Amino acid sequence: MRWQGLCVSACVAMTVSACAAGSTAPAGAPPAPSTPTPGAVREAPLDWFLLDATADGYPGISLLRAVHELLAHRQPKRTVLVAVIDNGVDTAHAKLRGRLWSNPRETPNGKDDDGDGYVDDIRGWNLIGGRDGKNVDHDTFELTRLVAQCGDTNGGRLRMPAMYRDRCPELQSEFRRKRSEAEGVLSQVAQIDNVMTQIMPYLKRAVVPDSVTTASVQRLVPSNDTLRQARQVYLQLASAGITPSEIAEAKKGYASQVQYGYNLSYNPRPIVGDDYPDTLVKLYGNPDVMGPDPMHGTHVAGIIGAARDVPSAVPIGIAQSVRILAVRAVPDGDERDKDIAYAIRYAADMGAQVINMSFGKAYSPYKGVVDAAVKYADSKGVLMVHAAGNEGADADKSASFPSPIYLDGGRAKNWIEVGSVSWKGADSLVSSFSNYGKAAVDIFAPGTDIYSTVPGGGYKTESGTSMASPVVAGVAALVMSYYPNLSAADVKRVILESATRMPDRMVARPGASGDVVKFGDLSATGGIVNAYAALKLAEQLSAARP
Repeated sequence: MRWQGLCVSACVAMTVSACAAGSTAPAGAPPAPSTPTPGAVREAPLDWFLLDATADGYPGISLLRAVHELLAHRQPKRTVLVAVIDNGVDTAHAKLRGRLWSNPRETPNGKDDDGDGYVDDIRGWNLIGGRDGKNVDHDTFELTRLVAQCGDTNGGRLRMPAMYRDRCPELQSEFRRKRSEAEGVLSQVAQIDNVMTQIMPYLKRAVVPDSVTTASVQRLVPSNDTLRQARQVYLQLASAGITPSEIAEAKKGYASQVQYGYNLSYNPRPIVGDDYPDTLVKLYGNPDVMGPDPMHGTHVAGIIGAARDVPSAVPIGIAQSVRILAVRAVPDGDERDKDIAYAIRYAADMGAQVINMSFGKAYSPYKGVVDAAVKYADSKGVLMVHAAGNEGADADKSASFPSPIYLDGGRAKNWIEVGSVSWKGADSLVSSFSNYGKAAVDIFAPGTDIYSTVPGGGYKTESGTSMASPVVAGVAALVMSYYPNLSAADVKRVILESATRMPDRMVARPGASGDVVKFGDLSATGGIVNAYAALKLAEQLSAARP
């Protein structure tokens, strides 16, 4: 977790300039790490993930090369429906409006026109909302819900699946550790926020008329020691990807964890009104696919299919002959198994050819319900693409749910598990946060500093396997749109076999170990998704089909 340790160290690095404001270093803080050379801090182009490794020097997916060399004089043969199971999608964003699915069998009249139990599901469905229009925003973590059941003397523990009921002491210990960790990081983020508050006035005055960015601070020639140290600290943080906006997001995120995620008494489920966890109760929710904060889902949807109709604009959307089906099932906290199961079934029933799932958690008490939904989608030929997770962990040893491995044996055929790579090159090819696993992770895709749509009509870079998964989903939709005779299994094969393989390249293992391993040891393919190569292989495979 990049905030731990670095925050306090940055505070120490700031002691000299802070003295001017009468501050002192935190007692017992570790010494400051050496500051990177300012020239070493660099930023990738906004479209780096679409570039070609050989021609452009970035480990992108070669999409722009494919557009220019393979698709310039061709038209897609069909429109592909991609379901985005997430926290919501901004249906008003100019680059997404024309890409959204519209239910031809429904009109917004308060009636269930098509008789499927979902009233006014014009753009999709919201499984974490109530029929009165209210929505779940924050929710607890699954660990918290399990621990709450462990301590419930009114029958709650008896309702737990036996596999978790017998693990209550272990779960309670893990809960205390996680909650303490979140409280500690929140305190550290508050410290670094205080440091940033101190240095920003100096930097703002010094870079006028520019705004304070990594580039403008790099160009700055300090006129005194205070400004020199302010610049030093800002660039030190920027080298780790920590900016004022990142700090604000981290502060908000960890505060949410403490207030909601690890709060044993918090329960927003009555908003939905479905008697959770009764998995037989279905047809709940409402048609509000945006929800209170559709930031994450809007970013994911943009990666898959945001419009690229302005020649001067930075291209984003990978597949252009696509429709996005928004299914809201992921709160700020852990998603619930029942919601994910019905989200997958809904997407499959609406005709989705691809389902993107940029979410995950460490516990799945009702995995059997999710497995049944995955089997259902698998049987209908839906390609499911899932983010491997952001713990920097070996997914072969610690699963992230949902997973393609069924409780009763077997594995989903049409499933791709995706890890994240960075633009930073050298041994930093794999994103430091990405989960990995020779058996659990199928392929890697760009996931660090990915530029895409955000609510309100804007754009932003975000990082995570949550961004890498829609890159693969977008490539899948692109291939399907030009080669409709290929099945989901065919497209999975195309994506995995056409990956840019570099099994012997030495890279830093994600996480805190610091050791260097072969890239080929971190996934089944030892490769990065490549749209250009995928289209070439799809052409060959399609030609061999009747």
